[in-house]
Amino acid sequence: MSANRLMNMILRRVLRRAVNTGISAGIEAHARRKGGAAATPPTEADRAQAAQARRTARQARQMARLVRRFTRF
Repeated sequence: MSANRLMNMILRRVLRRAVNTGISAGIEAHARRKGGAAATPPTEADRAQAAQARRTARQARQMARLVRRFTRF
């Protein structure tokens, strides 16, 4: 494999991660903007629901990884 191709592969992964982080940060900043319903501080129920959503998303990612691993062969 040539050095140019290897550098492109690495650069693509780094740039993809940086762009995704920037997009996520922008969406979060927009969601927390002043004014509107997003300006009210989250209640305990909101925080619990967000935590549950994060756990569910993490479990879904883990299950997707397992399915990919078991269906390889």
